[in-house]
Amino acid sequence: MALVRDKDGKRLHVKSKLMGESLVSKKFIDGLDTAPQRRLFPDINILKIGGQSICDRGAHVLPGIIKEIAANKKKHKLLITTGGGTRSRHIYAIGLELGMPVGVIARFGSTISEQNALLVSMLLGPWGGIKITHADLLKLPNYYVQGCIPVTAGMPPYDLFALPHGKNRIPLHRTDVGTMLLADLTGARSCIFIKDEDGLYTDDPKKNRRAKLIPRISISKLLKRDQDDLIIERPCLEIMRDSEVIQKIQIINGLKKGNITAALSGKHVGTIIFKD
Repeated sequence: MALVRDKDGKRLHVKSKLMGESLVSKKFIDGLDTAPQRRLFPDINILKIGGQSICDRGAHVLPGIIKEIAANKKKHKLLITTGGGTRSRHIYAIGLELGMPVGVIARFGSTISEQNALLVSMLLGPWGGIKITHADLLKLPNYYVQGCIPVTAGMPPYDLFALPHGKNRIPLHRTDVGTMLLADLTGARSCIFIKDEDGLYTDDPKKNRRAKLIPRISISKLLKRDQDDLIIERPCLEIMRDSEVIQKIQIINGLKKGNITAALSGKHVGTIIFKD
């Protein structure tokens, strides 16, 4: 590319579409032509293992889920993410009592999610489970060639730079959000959230027995509902709405044997949230 100078002759620029732009102009961004987003890893399936819903149940639940995941290894390329769970909530509560900023509290959550990633990768060890960091995502093809099942912490790497939001200092972007960001980054074939409920309900079924299961719903309708409680973190909805590559996500009950296999095979179990 050619180098050009400002009209005043004081600065050199590389000639490009973005030359001299502030990148905050709405008019400029709206009119900027870009290529369609490339799906970097269109054949992988991202499975998010819930922290409180799955990992915290320990030996009563995890071994069965691990075996079902391992049984799908030959048919599907899998990338596992992990939530934080009850221990995250405990350290959040202590941090809030001590007046910690949202960035420090987010870092607390990352360490717990990392612990669960280590736990899951160890249990998957006999089938090629390997704990990776976010920096290792570029090596995914290498892991699959070697027959590995990569496992990473679901917490997005905002950490100390977590975004403040209103008066609430509990991090808004936690492990569900990190999983969605991974799905957008990779252009994954599927993004499946393994929880301890049958899917998305009209309210929290643990607190409201009258809550009804929503088997299938569009992202626009779900956003319009503005429910008081959700089974996934709220920013996940905006991420999906704005993503060029995420067409649907699926929420399933991992406590029911066969649900993981069915979801990976493209069957409708649990709740499917789809792009309009």
